Amino acid sequence: MTGKPFAPACERNREPILAVLRERFAGSRHVLEVGSGTGQHAVHFAAAMPWLQWQCSDRAEHLPGMRSWLDDAALDNTPPPLALDVADAAWPRAPTGCGRFDAVFSANTLHIMGWDGVEAFFHGVGEVLEREDGVLVVYGPFNYSGAYTSDGNRDFDAWLKARDPRSGIRDFEAVDGLARGTGLRLVDDVAMPANNRCLVWRRMRGQVPFRRDAKSASGM
Repeated sequence: MTGKPFAPACERNREPILAVLRERFAGSRHVLEVGSGTGQHAVHFAAAMPWLQWQCSDRAEHLPGMRSWLDDAALDNTPPPLALDVADAAWPRAPTGCGRFDAVFSANTLHIMGWDGVEAFFHGVGEVLEREDGVLVVYGPFNYSGAYTSDGNRDFDAWLKARDPRSGIRDFEAVDGLARGTGLRLVDDVAMPANNRCLVWRRMRGQVPFRRDAKSASGM
């Protein structure tokens, strides 16, 4: 581990996230990870799902540490990471005929950027995700109907805002509205450890109704 950045949260949450990704990315081939951070998630998920080409991306200052994880793992399905700020006018294209990815993944990103960044994220996803059957999975904490799902999330949100007033835990309904605006429909909302969620959207020809039961919405 010497010389490599290390995020303890990645070690704690990688298995629950992987359980969701194994199911939702089973038919995917080219995944863009937005905000890959240290690269820990990338090497774990790419090793566990060798049928995927896992494309890492993040702001340029994070790439050296990420490369150290990717280089040490030496996996065939993790190409060199790409510099990407969500506000970039042009997002990277996939090495496919149409230039689009069939899956996008992002973990613990929406609450650390301003709302303009969240809007830019969904705009970018809308540009690079396959027009039919593309899948987006986002992991992190969310509020529901404007309410925190736990005291821990309330404290975390206060910490985020003290650090950067533009950041903060996002309301699910507002985020889902942005996703719908890009032609995505929610197909799953999975309760995760530590009061986090995995939200799964998919492009489809017609809207599929989704209902979250009360127990699931509690953020258990």
